[in-house]
Amino acid sequence: MTTTAPLHRSTRGAFALLGAVQVTLIFTLAAIAVPLPRIGDEFDLRREELILLSAAYGLTFAGLLLLGGRLADRHGGRRTLTMGLLLFGLASAAAPLAPGYDALLAARFAQGAGAALIAPAAMAVLRTVFPSPAAYGGVMATWGGLSVLGATAGNLLSGVISALLSWRWAFAVPLAVTVAALALAPRLLPAAPGKPPVHIGYEPVERPARPRLDLPGALLATVGLISVSYGLVLTDAWPWASGRVLGPVAAGAVLLAVFVRVEQRAPDPLLPPRFLLDGRRALGLAATALTAAGTATVFVLFSLHLQDERGWSALRTSAAFVPFAVALIASGRVVGRLIGRYGPAVVTGGGLATGAAGLALLALFGLDSGVPYAYGVLPGFVLLPAGAAASFAGAAVLATDRVPAERTGLAGGVHNMAMETGPTVVFALVLSVGSDAASLAATAALFGTAALTLRHARP
Repeated sequence: MTTTAPLHRSTRGAFALLGAVQVTLIFTLAAIAVPLPRIGDEFDLRREELILLSAAYGLTFAGLLLLGGRLADRHGGRRTLTMGLLLFGLASAAAPLAPGYDALLAARFAQGAGAALIAPAAMAVLRTVFPSPAAYGGVMATWGGLSVLGATAGNLLSGVISALLSWRWAFAVPLAVTVAALALAPRLLPAAPGKPPVHIGYEPVERPARPRLDLPGALLATVGLISVSYGLVLTDAWPWASGRVLGPVAAGAVLLAVFVRVEQRAPDPLLPPRFLLDGRRALGLAATALTAAGTATVFVLFSLHLQDERGWSALRTSAAFVPFAVALIASGRVVGRLIGRYGPAVVTGGGLATGAAGLALLALFGLDSGVPYAYGVLPGFVLLPAGAAASFAGAAVLATDRVPAERTGLAGGVHNMAMETGPTVVFALVLSVGSDAASLAATAALFGTAALTLRHARP
């Protein structure tokens, strides 16, 4: 059973730095969500251009994660992290200077590519910092909640920044964190396994044989995932039967099928087929994808509802998510102890059940403009983040448990890929059921089904 333990002083700085970077990656995903209408007005963008601009970061982030994980396992976590931070930082500096749509779109794609290197590399470095399974599992219980915290912060701060200054200033946050991380990494983070670390508090471990890169698999997985995700994103503007949606989805599905075939024959595959067959890992990845999808659905629907239907300003809309953030942080402080006492599967299932209740309340009352915020929205904005904090934390432990040290980067890539692709897939599916309320109800049903599955499963 996983337990949480206090961080040793020699590892506290490393965890704080990596945690801040992880929060920033997800913050950047949501950084233009609230001010997106203002960007559209400034650049005179069509709806499909806004959709692509909103999705660009996530497309390359999700599509390149498997490759990023393999690079982290091959070249070491800190080296891959540094490469990703350099790319992410350059793109974050270019985005606010963009004179038009094309430049901003390119910067968002580049940010996502940098994030795809950073996220799995950060988890690989964590494994070096916390080499024992018990310590690593305890840290992952905290790590799991950082992503939803970043998404909440993105929605909160982007509205405040765009209202008081300009949407361009939202990119100052990832740029500042990147600069700080590049400056502090050599002092706070350990070197690659097998080499002496900078900080005396770390114990070097033997470095396993360097895995092959598997370029055919990397190319197939990247293009396939981006193609499918791009097609699903377009369902917001085009019907499922249209060529604009079916074309990229079908092409991506074919490429992913070829990827599976190639991986079965590869001597050192990018994603070993047996890696996903572990019951605990599969449940953890599914819960991660679903929880990310549920919170993303609420962020999108209510950011639009509060501004378009209730006529709220961007600043007031951001303030509406403050209780969401408070409930998330408060829950995150106790879930580690709950995992240590009851186990990650029980906590994940309980979190999904609590989130389902919050989504159901939002579906029933939250989108009715005649129901006051305090009665219609607020209860759901407390229950959903409380459940999400538990689900993310427990699922992170399940998804990374019993992973060999030489596969930590791969595990980080797959875990983050579930987090990034889950909202794209589930959001496209639930929006097709009808109204926004029906979409929330469908998401609540998915949460409840997953909670029951975890309750009866014996991974």
